[in-house]
Amino acid sequence: MAATELRGVVGPGPAMGAAPGGGGSGPTAAGGGGRGDSGPGPGVVPGPAVAASGGGPGPGPGPAATAGGGSAAGPAPAPPTGGSGGGAGGSGSGSAREGWLFKWTNYIKGYQRRWFVLSNGLLSYYRSKAEMRHTCRGTINLATANITVEDSCNFIISNGGAQTYHLKASSEVERQRWVTALELAKAKAVKMLAESDESGDEESVSQTDKTELQNTLRTLSSKVEDLSTCNDLIAKHGTALQRSLSELESLKLPAESNEKIKQVNERATLFRITSNAMINACRDFLMLAQTHSKKWQKSLQYERDQRIRLEETLEQLAKQHNHLERAFRGATVLPANAPGSAGSVKDQICSGKADVSDEDDDNEFFDAPEIIAMPESLGHKRTGSNISGASSDISLDEQYKHQLEETKKEKRTRIPYKPNYSLNLWSIMKNCIGKELSKIPMPVNFNEPLSMLQRLTEDLEYHELLDRAAKCEDSLEQLCYVAAFTVSSYSTTVFRTSKPFNPLLGETFELDRLEENGYRSLCEQVSHHPPAAAHHAESKNGWTLRQEIKITSKFRGKYLSIMPLGSIHCIFHATGHHYTWKKVTTTVHNIIVGKLWIDQSGEIDIVNHKTGDKCNLKFVPYSYFSRDVARKVTGEVTDPSGKVHFALLGTWDEKMDYFQVIPSNGDNGGDGRQRSHELEESRVTLWKRNPLPKNAENMYYFSELALTLNAWESGTAPTDSRLRPDQRLMENGRWDEANAEKQRLEEKQRLSRKKREAEAVKASEDGTPYDPYKALWFERKKDPVTKELTHIYRGGYWESKEKQDWSSCPDIF
Repeated sequence: MAATELRGVVGPGPAMGAAPGGGGSGPTAAGGGGRGDSGPGPGVVPGPAVAASGGGPGPGPGPAATAGGGSAAGPAPAPPTGGSGGGAGGSGSGSAREGWLFKWTNYIKGYQRRWFVLSNGLLSYYRSKAEMRHTCRGTINLATANITVEDSCNFIISNGGAQTYHLKASSEVERQRWVTALELAKAKAVKMLAESDESGDEESVSQTDKTELQNTLRTLSSKVEDLSTCNDLIAKHGTALQRSLSELESLKLPAESNEKIKQVNERATLFRITSNAMINACRDFLMLAQTHSKKWQKSLQYERDQRIRLEETLEQLAKQHNHLERAFRGATVLPANAPGSAGSVKDQICSGKADVSDEDDDNEFFDAPEIIAMPESLGHKRTGSNISGASSDISLDEQYKHQLEETKKEKRTRIPYKPNYSLNLWSIMKNCIGKELSKIPMPVNFNEPLSMLQRLTEDLEYHELLDRAAKCEDSLEQLCYVAAFTVSSYSTTVFRTSKPFNPLLGETFELDRLEENGYRSLCEQVSHHPPAAAHHAESKNGWTLRQEIKITSKFRGKYLSIMPLGSIHCIFHATGHHYTWKKVTTTVHNIIVGKLWIDQSGEIDIVNHKTGDKCNLKFVPYSYFSRDVARKVTGEVTDPSGKVHFALLGTWDEKMDYFQVIPSNGDNGGDGRQRSHELEESRVTLWKRNPLPKNAENMYYFSELALTLNAWESGTAPTDSRLRPDQRLMENGRWDEANAEKQRLEEKQRLSRKKREAEAVKASEDGTPYDPYKALWFERKKDPVTKELTHIYRGGYWESKEKQDWSSCPDIF
């Protein structure tokens, strides 16, 4: 299926999603260009430069029109041979017409060559034909557009001022072909719009809606009749009152009494007039409701139909997009009985992926079932019977034992390759817009075979930065290394577009690297709603790291925002320096269509609570219009007086450097510092990202540390994430079984929560004390530095491990 058909199913407006390099918003007003055509447009829209045709095959370089007496914009670019190109329909593409046209962008760039596609009453454009598969620069709905011919090659499409395209064809013949195709498409779109309006007639309205509306009208009519009866009574009694007052006036009474009677008579008259007006207004309202009821029914039904059509269109778009990707990567699909050893299979996979390695993180989701042979056993040898998703002759226990034997020898460097399982993404995500994703059950197809506790432990990937910081005598230099450690924790996320498993309440994860790296770490899930995890790591090299992180996330349709809440603490034993900071927001873009990509944005303030030193880090969000390097991070290290001593510069996915800032003569430490004195020779590289393991794209883009986190280890607590069965099944490629096991664990957790709630209610009724859930290895108390309520490690875990006494651990798996 051609890419144009994929884009053709989109409704009015640009296609959803844009990979990095395709950002921006919808098309702008005339002269300003579209999404991809940036730059300042003219203040008053004077129309683009018009080139003289000269009667030749293409426009000559005529002079440009000017705005408000300004300078000429320069000669309009002449298109190459066959500039407009394109044809009608063309090989079943599903579009009425497509080809090259020149589009006016602004007075700096003039006309720019763009690829236009006319389909389903919509005219869309792209920077190139290849860009159709991921980024639409702008779309205009022809049903409400006006098409105007300017001269032999130029024409204008406008929909009333919101969007205006000034276009130029390569010749008069080509222009006429486009104008004819556009007029036909417009007529068809207008007809479809009229038919859509008529389709909302009473026949399309459900019987329930009609009955409900009729009941409402009957009730309104009844109320108006009641008001009319009251009006008649008011009129009758008002007339009697006026007659009585007139009789009083005819009597010989004092002048003062006559004046009072006259005032009462006037007020009675006003009251009767007002009541009549009220009744007439109610009667008019009822007539209006009866007159417009059909129109309201049509509008309501039209909105319902539009919603259904939009959902179907997006689902079809996601399906077709995945079909195209699968066809593009067809060389990577191997038969289950492929001959050769594990080494030869690996070579085949690598050769098939070589040309499209930058597209590999797209291939999580497909819409039709397809079983692809993937290595499942921990030995990574593929045979004809070892197919992902099929039953294996090796039980999980035997695989664990086999992996344990390998772990005793050395840390593992690979895991079973990620299978190409099928999933209709939109069918799941369309009901999640605006919701908290931690409360929505998701299949393991979205996940990576690690839990959130293990992802939190990955912050220690570059623990040597804290080792070096502990040796620093200068607190400001130490702060530079702490800042580099903070940035390094995001480097593992750049390609990790799958979500980790949500830990179960009471789940733990330990990482004992005391012998190899001098530290050991413990995480525990201390709360389920909201999800919160506590982490404590200590090193014999002189530092302690602790944190409690609550993860909140929102799905916004085109992107997913992940907001970590909570403070991170780092304490150095020798000096007593205590640093705290918070994490920035992570955003996953192009959730539905396009290449998934991740960005970090926000600011981090790292504070030394002992000395008052501070470091401000700025994570610059990606912008299509920015010339800065992508994923840029800048920072300043200041003393308590605000004087800058070090400047930090780098990216959160590659490296961080720092410069020593030397103040200029006469500088008092304020804003008068001169950045030109940041000497190049003072540049020091604080941190540089380690390269990913070989074939990381087939192993969820795990780092060397991440590959070892789920390896089986003896002696861990029964609540350890390594023992979680659904996560283990997923890692081994048995995703159907993993989904079933995940549902079992979640149901078990729900039953445990309901039991605790019932016990709390019973204790409240009986008047007996009830202890709410408490974490096993962490204690919730006020932090002495930040004064926040947080979970701090209470001790005892490593002692229990040494004794192998896990009697206090709950049964969660």
